[in-house]
Amino acid sequence: MSRIGRAPIAIPAGVEVKIDGSHVSVKGPKGTLERDVDPAMILELEGSTLHVKRPNDEKRSCAMHGLTRTLVNDMVIGVTQGFSKALEIQGVGYRAAKEGKNLVMNLGYSHQVIVPEIDGIEIEVPDANHVIIKGMDKQKVGQFAADTRKKRPPEPYKGKGIRYQGEVVRIKEGKTGAK
Repeated sequence: MSRIGRAPIAIPAGVEVKIDGSHVSVKGPKGTLERDVDPAMILELEGSTLHVKRPNDEKRSCAMHGLTRTLVNDMVIGVTQGFSKALEIQGVGYRAAKEGKNLVMNLGYSHQVIVPEIDGIEIEVPDANHVIIKGMDKQKVGQFAADTRKKRPPEPYKGKGIRYQGEVVRIKEGKTGAK
């Protein structure tokens, strides 16, 4: 049995969970998230605890058990605490700034790269070399961070580019190191 799927989901005070068949709605202090989960999964709400159960031990049911529990748990965490991803910009002359609702970056191109803020995402720029992406939907935050990183991924010779905070980029030796 799935160890992740078996774990109960604790619903904190101030969070309201509604289950309508395979549609789950979670409302909390930061907002509301809705998602359709696998219709085969059984969601049971007991007081301030939510249990995800599977109907049988078939391979698909086993796979969807842990996934469904994790998706619903991420919704509960998202409406209470939210999620964030931090990006670092490294390189001479590489920098970021926030102008209105847009993230404006100088990344060594002949033009500035402008990334507009989308619904449910908040961009913070504490200094010129760091960008923090916040939101309550974990998937949206991760996808937006990945799309922003794709504007100039770190290159392997000098390490210049946009990387996740704490990401290690292996630096290659280059032509002169082969002798």
